[in-house]
Amino acid sequence: MLKIVTKSLKDILSPSVLGFIFKITFGAFAAMGLFFWVFWNGFSNTVSSLVSHIPFIGHFAFVQGAGSFLGALIVAYGLIIVAISILTSLYSPKLLLKLAKKNYAIEGKDSSKITKSIFYTIKAGIIFIILLILCLPLLFIPVLGQIIMLLLWAVLLKEPTFYDVASLFGKENSNLKNSKTLWIIAIIAAAFNFIPVLNLFAPVFAQIMFMHWLLSK
Repeated sequence: MLKIVTKSLKDILSPSVLGFIFKITFGAFAAMGLFFWVFWNGFSNTVSSLVSHIPFIGHFAFVQGAGSFLGALIVAYGLIIVAISILTSLYSPKLLLKLAKKNYAIEGKDSSKITKSIFYTIKAGIIFIILLILCLPLLFIPVLGQIIMLLLWAVLLKEPTFYDVASLFGKENSNLKNSKTLWIIAIIAAAFNFIPVLNLFAPVFAQIMFMHWLLSK
């Protein structure tokens, strides 16, 4: 695993990967920035309403007051991460094939289906946002909140990232998708989301780590 992480860190510092991350990040922030600029009031009120209906916790004064505003910011940040994940999923195949050829002299093929790739990413994104809203009050608890957030980000990354990478090398239907190692890789990549700026690298870092792990098999 250490070897995979080391190779992946080296790859993400290459000009091609850094350029890819810049374009994806710009697109995601532009799209979500416009969305929140137009719909922020309605979005914030919706999140506050949903949080207030969480059993046993939603009626607390903090949750309905300052907590609801912080909750809206957390969910907004989560949606930006989802947007970055979706764009990464759509535009990363060419980059991953280039890295595979460079590192392993393997000629992969982009056999992924866009609709299927989008399905996995949106499915993971919906599950992530639902769980995020349900767990919002718990996120304010030191340590426990950070652990929950890390696991939620891992859920967002694991399934769609495996499909996007495995489909390039004809392995999307293999038994490898049930490997516990996938969770370890997803959690390592998800940890980037705790670090400003590096959080922009999380989706593509997960894909690069999945690539190195898969091709090492």
